[in-house]
Amino acid sequence: MSLSEAEVQSARGAWEKIYVDAEDNGTAVLVRMFTEHPDTKSYFTHFKGMDSAEEMKQSDQVRGHGKKVFSAINDMVQHLGNSEAFLGIVTPLGKKHATQLKIDPKNFRIICDIILQLQLEKLKFKNKNRQEKRLTQYRYQCQ
Repeated sequence: MSLSEAEVQSARGAWEKIYVDAEDNGTAVLVRMFTEHPDTKSYFTHFKGMDSAEEMKQSDQVRGHGKKVFSAINDMVQHLGNSEAFLGIVTPLGKKHATQLKIDPKNFRIICDIILQLQLEKLKFKNKNRQEKRLTQYRYQCQ
């Protein structure tokens, strides 16, 4: 399914609002994921000893990885209108996570959902029904 130019611009505009603070927001996403889904931390051997959310928020390793995740997503968002370029970014990253890192695919849905929740919190929709509808649409697209 390809996106219309209006959808691409809308997605970029929404993404830019949280990418502007990539390190803090990327950290917030990882901390929320590790807190709400502790099993996801098992893939990160250097994060295992961190038990509190505050400890994770202060960790240079968690902050660095959060920024790295957001930078990778930013690369994808910038290429939404170009399928070939987009796949050139997503394919090797997906293969690495699937074959080398052996990440369970359900974890991508988990982090996607958390990113979408953060994005909706940051966008502060005035209409809560619209916000829920948007979240439902984005969740569907993440599957």
